[in-house]
Amino acid sequence: MIPLRSSERTYSTAVVTLVVIAANVIVFFHEITLDPFELNRFILHYGLVPDRLHLYQLFTSMFIHGGWMHILGNMWFLWVFGRGIEDAIGHTRYLIFYLACGVIAALANVLATPFSPVPTVGASGAIAGVMGAYLIKFPRARIVTLVPIIVFLTTLDIPAAFLLIYWFAIQFLNGFGSIGGGSQVARGDVAWFAHVGGFIAGMLLILVMPTQRRYREWPS
Repeated sequence: MIPLRSSERTYSTAVVTLVVIAANVIVFFHEITLDPFELNRFILHYGLVPDRLHLYQLFTSMFIHGGWMHILGNMWFLWVFGRGIEDAIGHTRYLIFYLACGVIAALANVLATPFSPVPTVGASGAIAGVMGAYLIKFPRARIVTLVPIIVFLTTLDIPAAFLLIYWFAIQFLNGFGSIGGGSQVARGDVAWFAHVGGFIAGMLLILVMPTQRRYREWPS
């Protein structure tokens, strides 16, 4: 299921969301200019490698992506859900919130795979935090979602709470189902626990983030 847009109105320009997307795109275009050897060295240096963790990797890893589908998917989810959260808590708090969720998600991944030599990259942990916050702030919003039905694609108007809980359940089940040999986590394909950690962090952090005055005055 691919979310296309939310029914929740926003009242300000999503400056930070746009800047974060631009930063990720710039880094990705730098990646595709590198030859395979340089790219591998770049990812090993700036990606998150649990068995030789450097603190700066907690931040740099969330701006690196492994391919076109990886960055397009992440940036689209950030655009759909990030605008509402940025509008609700303000630009500066949103930036702090986003980075904090990314760091917590990275630490969750390190705790889950402490001896892994495989670098983890991507903004999905931070974006999971944004999605967790969206569940708390806008559970009644409707998300227009692209849904495959057998061999056809259609759009459905799905409650945000259902869509986000469903997404989290998949991450949670895959994460704990991967414990044991031959998991995707161990192979570095998907950092399920980063998604789980980021989502929970977003749900908790948004509770202590003051909302903007106009957001508090919106009619229910």
